[in-house]
Amino acid sequence: MIDKNVLIPLFLAFAISVALSPFVIPFLQRLKVGQTEREEGVKSHLKKAGTPTMGGLIILISLTVTSLFFIGSYPKIVPVLFLILGFGIIGFLDDYLKVVLRRSDGLYPKQKMLGQIIVTAVFVAYLWIMDPTSLEILIPFSGGKVLSGQTIKIASAVIAFPAIIGTVNGVNFTDGLDGLATGVTTMVAVFFTVASITLKSGIEPLTAAVTGALLGFLLFNVYPAKVFMGDTGSLALGGFVAGAAYAMKMPMFILIVGLIYWVEILSVMIQVTYFKKTGGKRFFKMAPIHHHFELCGWSETRVVTVFTVVTAFLCVIALVGIA
Repeated sequence: MIDKNVLIPLFLAFAISVALSPFVIPFLQRLKVGQTEREEGVKSHLKKAGTPTMGGLIILISLTVTSLFFIGSYPKIVPVLFLILGFGIIGFLDDYLKVVLRRSDGLYPKQKMLGQIIVTAVFVAYLWIMDPTSLEILIPFSGGKVLSGQTIKIASAVIAFPAIIGTVNGVNFTDGLDGLATGVTTMVAVFFTVASITLKSGIEPLTAAVTGALLGFLLFNVYPAKVFMGDTGSLALGGFVAGAAYAMKMPMFILIVGLIYWVEILSVMIQVTYFKKTGGKRFFKMAPIHHHFELCGWSETRVVTVFTVVTAFLCVIALVGIA
């Protein structure tokens, strides 16, 4: 039987998300925080221009309010929630500058990177001081073998910076189609919920809350989307994926359940590098890679469905790898 500390946050976050959306979406419309689409991008996306963004606020409010009811009994939630909110604030500032103050670049790259490094550093420092065992590493498909010891913890702390920041930006790149980042991350959140229960990691109320918040948001974010999450949501969700993995000693599992995120970010890196090396030629028709598939003739809903199903399949594989 599923524990009430999973069911309650799941349904509570879902209810808050669904209840908030009809109020937040019109509010964002009044603020005129509409999505902008590039003229050189996928032509079918031009009709999305003006759709409210910054909808990640719905996700953040839903999961935060829900999690506060469980923090007293589940202290391991604290650092993960901090990482979610820390990256969510960075995303909010970026969105606010772009769509409210009309500064096209939002936060400058150096500002965004500095913020991400600071948030990650605080998270790692917290784990090092308050829960150093979280810096141990569970090896997938090893029969439950955990790498421990001071050297491992130091290495884990150092690797956390590229792992966390890379994951966050991977989720950000994945957020390019209606329901894509939401659907993929819902699968990942379900995986972490099951894994937390299995391993008795003590963060399942938060992972369940994220699942519920995403399912509620998906009702309004699925094609044709009435609202987009913006960087407010995508960076926060990246923080969730990375934070949950570290809190459960499972950073290596991000490579499995988060494969779509890494493929997205690698496609951008390949595209940029190839473009520079060849004097303007493109390796993909467009990056991130979900746009490449669109330009190959796939419908938006087909891309979202395939990427979400692939992630669900990878999550099942990862669950096998826990034992």
